[in-house]
Amino acid sequence: MTTPQQARPHEPTATLDVDHSDAEYRHWLKEAVRKVQADANRSADTHLLRFPLPERWGIDLYLKDESTHPTGSLKHRLARSLFLYGLCNGWIRHGRPVIEASSGSTAVSEAYFAKLIGVPFIAVMPRTTSPEKCRLIEFHGGRCHFVDDPRTMYAESASLAAQTGGHFMDQFTYAERATDWRGNNNIAESIYRQLELERYPEPAWIVATAGTGGTSATIARYVHYMQFNTRICVADPENSCFFEGWTTGDAEVTTDCGSRIEGIGRPRMEPSFVPGAVDRMMKVPDAASVAAVRALEQAIGRKAGGSTGTGLWSSLRIVAEMAAAGRTGSVVTLLCDPGDRYLDKYYSDTWLAGQGLDIAPYAATIDALLATGVWPA
Repeated sequence: MTTPQQARPHEPTATLDVDHSDAEYRHWLKEAVRKVQADANRSADTHLLRFPLPERWGIDLYLKDESTHPTGSLKHRLARSLFLYGLCNGWIRHGRPVIEASSGSTAVSEAYFAKLIGVPFIAVMPRTTSPEKCRLIEFHGGRCHFVDDPRTMYAESASLAAQTGGHFMDQFTYAERATDWRGNNNIAESIYRQLELERYPEPAWIVATAGTGGTSATIARYVHYMQFNTRICVADPENSCFFEGWTTGDAEVTTDCGSRIEGIGRPRMEPSFVPGAVDRMMKVPDAASVAAVRALEQAIGRKAGGSTGTGLWSSLRIVAEMAAAGRTGSVVTLLCDPGDRYLDKYYSDTWLAGQGLDIAPYAATIDALLATGVWPA
């Protein structure tokens, strides 16, 4: 028989309640997000430049000029997205440093946004990074932390974040997820909007280069989401593993040295590179990349960085294929950053000789294509 004491209901379990609300932090967070969004609101869209091709070919080649961003490169878009992502996730905190593994342009842009919201910034980069990029990072209030082996950048960045209580931004992991690939004025949506009044508003190909892989992922996903017929080509430089990883399906492939084309090419398959979204890849010799940026200057009077040349070389090969097949249409690639950051590299014959790079055969190939419409065998 149950006693009255046993029949009584159990005492209710206490509710555990921990509140980490921080009014001061939330006020700072709101201001930081507002400042980053205001920067986007102040910025006009970047230009879509035409590379001159013979009219009779019926092919148009465009370069999306990302060098006109406030920090001078395509990475301004990425840095803005990464800062908003880090802020809204609660990872970036007032007074604590943001740390990034970067060969230059991303670090320049992240230093700008760190200064904008008032947090310290440390760029972990190869010792071979161009002096001009280092100067720009420091101009925006950042600090350069050099490593001798580019493969140690990730571990060194994580170690600095642990030591300082800061946040390792890790563009190589988060680039593909920080950007809204469905639209919201991303680079792909901008390209299609700017092509609306052109004779071929839906490009046959868009050619991107891969550093993090985030740009190619954003463009490819947008193309698929909008159900366009455009195909995506990624151009990869020497000393990079993306081409080998993509062609073999081996996500563990690595290289044992860094890329000479700053901003693109990686010694490992980065998490932000999305192989399945890409239709085609090309492995471009570094000498061809340099020849292409020099040809670009002759064609439109603009110097650009080496990564622009990598994409332009691949785009010209595609243009040649289209011309040979009698196909009309448009091709779009990116002008990633300005060439004045690389005057001592890609525009220096002394540097080329020291690297053992002979651009003459590749320059002759471009000249022959533009003169005859035929890519030399």
